[in-house]
Amino acid sequence: MRLSRQRRAVPPRASRWLALSVVLISLLCALHAAPASASQTQESLFQDGAHLLTDPAGTLATFKQLGVDRVRLLMRWLAVAPNANSRRRPAGFKAADPASYPSRNWRTWDAVIEQAKLDGIGVDLDVAGGAPIWATAPGAPTDMLHHNWEPNPGQFEAFVHAVGERYSGNYNPRKRALDPGNPTDLPAVTFWSIWNEPDYGPSLAPQGAPGNLTIERSPWQYRNLLDAGWSALHQTGHSADTILFGELAPRGYPTAQHPRLSFGIFGGMKPLVFLRALYCVDSSYRPLHGTAAALRGCPTTVAGSRSFRARNPALFDASGFADHPYSRWYPPNVEAQNDPDYSSLAVIGQLTRALDRLNRVYGSNTKFPIWSTEYGYITSPPHHVTARFPYISPSTAAYYLNWAEYISWRNPRILSTAQFLLYDPLPALPSNMFGGFASGLFTFRGAAKPTFAAYRLPLYLPVTTVRRGDSLEVWGDARPAPVISSETGDPQLVSIQQRSGHGAFKTIETVPILNVRGYFDTRVVFPSSGMVRLEWAYPPLVAFAKPTPIYSRLVYVTVH
Repeated sequence: MRLSRQRRAVPPRASRWLALSVVLISLLCALHAAPASASQTQESLFQDGAHLLTDPAGTLATFKQLGVDRVRLLMRWLAVAPNANSRRRPAGFKAADPASYPSRNWRTWDAVIEQAKLDGIGVDLDVAGGAPIWATAPGAPTDMLHHNWEPNPGQFEAFVHAVGERYSGNYNPRKRALDPGNPTDLPAVTFWSIWNEPDYGPSLAPQGAPGNLTIERSPWQYRNLLDAGWSALHQTGHSADTILFGELAPRGYPTAQHPRLSFGIFGGMKPLVFLRALYCVDSSYRPLHGTAAALRGCPTTVAGSRSFRARNPALFDASGFADHPYSRWYPPNVEAQNDPDYSSLAVIGQLTRALDRLNRVYGSNTKFPIWSTEYGYITSPPHHVTARFPYISPSTAAYYLNWAEYISWRNPRILSTAQFLLYDPLPALPSNMFGGFASGLFTFRGAAKPTFAAYRLPLYLPVTTVRRGDSLEVWGDARPAPVISSETGDPQLVSIQQRSGHGAFKTIETVPILNVRGYFDTRVVFPSSGMVRLEWAYPPLVAFAKPTPIYSRLVYVTVH
């Protein structure tokens, strides 16, 4: 399924009485304002690497129709660097100069960034691994994962410098030089993240020291990579930009060779274990000293700990912390393993408390906002349910996605809601023979899953049973509405509808979309039991035609 890219003609302006009615409705809705703690500007962030990179225009058109605010774009170092599979660094290669890289290697990312600007969609550019082989250390135990084996921080800093210069807003790819004010300059990128899932062995290795896997090694590596990326972005004029760090996987994954450990050479470290080692503290949040500190690349003396904050500015001055709070197959308010070192959505408070405490250790009052940059539910089909992997149905996934967004919306520390994948991956690929990471809104054949409607027009009722005459909270989001309002200038309204038995749906209440992200939160008295849905309409493609209505998933309400 592909949403049309055709621009819709602006319909006639709403009449004065309609505008007045919207004002009156908004005054009434003020009685049901969102909780003071809710995140009123929570962004919708979307990632779909394969389709975004191969079809930027079509994929971004779909994102725009869905009302996506920002696209997460991973730029893998090895995809841009020359001779990425060689142990020998190219002769004469100037890694900090974007003109020194093959121009064809930039084209995909240039196309996405340019098209995103045209479509009014923000870009979160994540400069990530893996590294070219010539920028890694020797000694990797397997050829499969060597692109992430001890990447060289100095070479990474040069790479990020090249990326930062190219997307400074002053770089002209035709002249291959800084050329401020030229109309053919590439757009500026102002939102960044550094690396991807450094607590996960396939993304950064070794996780533990090869000679002693109980010693955390990847936090030391990431600290150096983060400092390098931070320095490069500041050197290239991005000091005022949004710069995130972290991008952590939410759980630990032991390796088959070392099942008793929460990490191994290529396993996964628990995120809060990773963070404590990253900030050079022990399990009681006391600064490490002596041998324990030296083995983790930390200051070994009290005097060294006092300078830790100044030497690692990104850990204290970054714009926010990025987390991948996947809930696996659980409801979003559940963490089945109940581990104090996890950072999934249900226990996101563990992450914020840990970050606050780590900052206080070094005299910082920073309270990082949390950016959810990956989230989604793998569904069955296409996966097969097993005792070990009880994947959920697409309908249940749709329910959980709306619930998860409501949870994050209510949390003022969380600034984004994320969806990972637009399309399920092709199961024909060897790595996806059992369905792959099938968290898309579409099947790999292009058919919309129930998660598509749930994402486009979220609906969630925290309570669905009520006594007659009492009201229920109805929360939702007409996600595309702000985009349409900005283009047409017309007020946007969403209808809360109900159907009793087999009758037609009837509008119970009409709510104006006043929030900049399309959210609303109100209370409704339902006259009877029945199915509830939201209705919102895209404007017509041509003048005087009928609008195109869309609907949310269905929620059953019981009235006693």
